[in-house]
Amino acid sequence: MGDLSVNNSIFSSRDGSDPPSVPPCMSVDKLLPALLECFGIILCGYVAGRTNIIPATQAKGLGSFVSKFALPALLFKNMVLLDFGDVIWPFFFSILVAKVTVFFFVCVLTLLVADRESRFSKAGLFSIFATQSNDFALGFPIVEALYRNTHPEYLQYIYLVAPVSLMVLNPLGFALCEVQKRRTGEPQQQRKLRVLGSVLLQVVKNPIVFMVVIGVISHFLLGQKIPSFMEEFLDGLANSFGGAALFYLGLTMVGQLKKLTRSTVVALILLITAKLLVMPLICRGMVEVLDRGSRSSMNHTSLSNYAFLYGVFPTAPSVAIYASHYNMELEVVTSGMVIGTFLSAPIMYVSAWLLTIPWMDSDPLASALQHVSFNISIISLLALVWSVAVMLLSRKFHRIPHIFTINLFVAQLLACVGMIAWIFMAEQDNFLGQVLTFTLLYGSLYSTFIWPGESFEFVCSITSDSTPLNTTWSTQHQQCASTSCLLVEEEQKETDRQNTDIQSTRHVLVCLLLTVSLLANLSSCLWWLFNKDPGRLYLELQFFCVVANFGQGLISFAFFGLDKHLIISPFKKRLVSLWQGWGHEVTGSAASEEIRLTCTQFLTYHKEQCVRDIVHKKRCGERSTTETFLGSDLVRWLQSVGLSSGPGDALAYGSRLLEGGVIQHITLQHSFQDQALHYRFTNNKQRSNTKDKMGQNAVTSPLFL
Repeated sequence: MGDLSVNNSIFSSRDGSDPPSVPPCMSVDKLLPALLECFGIILCGYVAGRTNIIPATQAKGLGSFVSKFALPALLFKNMVLLDFGDVIWPFFFSILVAKVTVFFFVCVLTLLVADRESRFSKAGLFSIFATQSNDFALGFPIVEALYRNTHPEYLQYIYLVAPVSLMVLNPLGFALCEVQKRRTGEPQQQRKLRVLGSVLLQVVKNPIVFMVVIGVISHFLLGQKIPSFMEEFLDGLANSFGGAALFYLGLTMVGQLKKLTRSTVVALILLITAKLLVMPLICRGMVEVLDRGSRSSMNHTSLSNYAFLYGVFPTAPSVAIYASHYNMELEVVTSGMVIGTFLSAPIMYVSAWLLTIPWMDSDPLASALQHVSFNISIISLLALVWSVAVMLLSRKFHRIPHIFTINLFVAQLLACVGMIAWIFMAEQDNFLGQVLTFTLLYGSLYSTFIWPGESFEFVCSITSDSTPLNTTWSTQHQQCASTSCLLVEEEQKETDRQNTDIQSTRHVLVCLLLTVSLLANLSSCLWWLFNKDPGRLYLELQFFCVVANFGQGLISFAFFGLDKHLIISPFKKRLVSLWQGWGHEVTGSAASEEIRLTCTQFLTYHKEQCVRDIVHKKRCGERSTTETFLGSDLVRWLQSVGLSSGPGDALAYGSRLLEGGVIQHITLQHSFQDQALHYRFTNNKQRSNTKDKMGQNAVTSPLFL
């Protein structure tokens, strides 16, 4: 199963001889700085969006600049300068065939399993997701870092291969989406010619496609040279693309994972598997088949490795724009874009590292594999001890489906203990001890593949029956509903429903991720069984299996080790109180003045209209009613009337109204949140009670009297 008892023969060919040593064909030492640069800029964009330094409306403007000015200029420049005589066309056709294969595989599979009401649009969007790579913003800097000194001609393949998706495959996906519109009966999509015309119009209107065509034409008209009067202008736009595109990618990631639901998890994992695992393997395989007549075996090997790395490039953010345009599967596409982007980094780095090292003797490689197993087991063991402690302290271990999860944690923990013990026991001449340690190790390891199946089956059955996930174990206890306020009860039901969705999503996601680990182990066995010379990528698969097998505790810790009520909420409250105390000392008067001005403006010009639009009379008791509104309704209203430019601004605006005493939660237990929580407007007497919170200067103003 890709782990300890690795026979030395897996690192050599089956005839017993070691493959010849091949000099490195890429500069892997420059890859890590390139990855840090790219993902550092992405992180800056994410922080800017998360902290609302750049609102969503401004982010759209940056996206328009990147996609309609900077990238078209970059493409035009490089298509003019492209040296077609130096292109190895079998490589181009290999990537083309690989993309077409994955496109139609995803398309046919989606058409077979998706519901009839949306299967065509899903097939189109999912196929585009699996084939359109982020070639320019993320791919080009990485290729440049790897091949600039060894194969600089490889850089031009990015500009040559990228239009395959834009000009060939994407129009097919758009056609499927338009067919879905036509089948739903929209009057403007009744004729087939309209569908074809709409697709062609979208392709022609795309500035990226347009500038690629113009660039190819100019390549022959201008003699592969850009006129001097255009050169500096194009350079200015083209050079601005890299940083701006990565920064915009970080902005688009804000809040996307919150849209992930239980119903989208399966589709998401399958799409990421197709994009990051199936695509690179097919790309490499097609180069092996179509480029057998290469000028040298070393160049052939370099091209096949390059094809594999190209296939790992994550999905481009423009796919989210397509999903938004057709209003279809936006949660899957955006979440997949975020997860795929961050998963691609370690895959690219490990792949490049393994492909550049000279072929080593079997003993050092087996030793390296065992060192990785030992180190990851120690880290995973610490994470599992923490996760088990959290499960016990939160008293979830006796509830369903957590009772299955705690058994999974124990199996993972014993597997790590068995791995650590095996490292020491394998060097000793103790047959009985080795047998017991081996039994513990593999018994626990195989148990980790059994418990997810039990948990997954139970979660699916319990969610289909709409039974709460906090049911205790052979008895179902009904919660007391003796609260006097019906609105509070309604909030509690909504909170319980959200918690149920979150818990079930976590369990399903963990089960599916562990299933991917099981499939990787199966692939390792089949690869070695059917390949005479497994090659270096098989070594990468071995390392992946080791990390997946003995690093399961990291997955468990990520999903269950940070309990919301036991850890996150207390830590967040403490941090907020410290931040507010520090902020009040530094800018206390300025903050109070901002709150006072916001409340004055709202009460003078906007309150009456807001009351008419969102405040409703609701029953809060058997014979009593009250006028309330939801926090989410106020957030949308503030954006609709122009008082805020986005959800972040609206949330900050509502928080100032609450701190100023203009609004309050019905039980005074919650701050202002963009959720289905009930708030109401206060009267003057209630607003005067904000003295303790706002300070004397704020209270003495006429607003609070």
